[in-house]
Amino acid sequence: MHPDLAGLSFLLGTWRGEGEGTWPGGDPFTFGEELAFEHVGEPYLLYQQRSWDLDGGGAIHLERGFLRRAASGRVELVLAHPLGVAEVAEGTVDATTLEVSTTAVALTTTGSPVTELRRRITVDEDILTYELDMATRNVALVSHIRARLVRA
Repeated sequence: MHPDLAGLSFLLGTWRGEGEGTWPGGDPFTFGEELAFEHVGEPYLLYQQRSWDLDGGGAIHLERGFLRRAASGRVELVLAHPLGVAEVAEGTVDATTLEVSTTAVALTTTGSPVTELRRRITVDEDILTYELDMATRNVALVSHIRARLVRA
């Protein structure tokens, strides 16, 4: 493993499970989710996320990007979403927890009106818990989804 990534090794692998979410004005929902963190020999991890409908198996959401170490205890996350959103986030990492908040969100002309995202990922042995807070032009920052995933 690249020496700059030693503090992120707890994330490595594929994680799979189920989550639940809410959004103002909508009904609570559940979903299947998979996160993958892959080392490719460079000073970053590849990040892939996908979620699907538990009933029919259809795709709900995808994200692709990179997780990089910055200064000691700091990380940078760069993601692309198929909803016309590009996300840049920065935050902290310790032995079991990654927390990031957006520093920039770029939208295409028809992109989803996301203005802010916050993520918290915690690993306890082979269990990963994931929480995402989101804000849009019309909705202040709220808890949006949370998931419990098991290392595959």
